[in-house]
Amino acid sequence: MKNKYSRSFEIALSAISCSAAVVLLLVGFWSDILLASGYLFAMVALMVPLSKQFYRGGVLAYLGTVILAIVMGAAARFWDLVPFIMFFGLHPLINSLQIKFNINKWLALAVKTVWFDFTLWVAYILIFGSIIGGADAESGFFKFLNDYIYLFIFVGGSVFFFPYDYLVFKMQITVDKLVYRIKK
Repeated sequence: MKNKYSRSFEIALSAISCSAAVVLLLVGFWSDILLASGYLFAMVALMVPLSKQFYRGGVLAYLGTVILAIVMGAAARFWDLVPFIMFFGLHPLINSLQIKFNINKWLALAVKTVWFDFTLWVAYILIFGSIIGGADAESGFFKFLNDYIYLFIFVGGSVFFFPYDYLVFKMQITVDKLVYRIKK
C-alpha cells in the first residue's frame, strides 16, 4: 500500500500532521484546563501519517511536534510536556507497530500499561513535586490522596488505561477511514 504513494505525499502528510499537533498541543499547554485535551488532540493529529503506514513520517512528525512545541514556548514549563513526550505522542506509533508486526495484544497491553503507569508516576513527581495540595497537603482530602498516591497511580492508572487503549485503537480506525479518502 505504501509503495503507491510518492515521497512528497508522505512528507506533506507528515508535515500537516506535525503542524496540527503542535498547534493543538500548544493550545492545551497554554490553558491549564485544556492540557489533557491538548495531549489527546495532538495525539490524534499524529495518527494521520500512520493511517497510510508512513512509520518514518510518524516518527518525524512526533519529533517535529516535540521540538517545535519546546521552541514555541513549552520550554517555560517543560515538565507539563513530559507526559506527551514520554507516552501520549508515542502511543499511536507503538499501536501501529503492534499491528504491523502482529504482536500479541495481551503482551502489548501489559507492556503499555506499565509504560503508562510509569509516565503517570514521573508526571506526579515533576508536576506536583511529590506533594499534591501544597499548604493543605497535611489535612483532609489531600492527606488521604498523598498517603495513597501510588495506589491511585498504579492501580487507578492501570484500570483507566484498558478502556483508554481500546478507544485509541478505535480512534486510529476512524482516522484511517478519514485519511483513506485522500487520493494521491
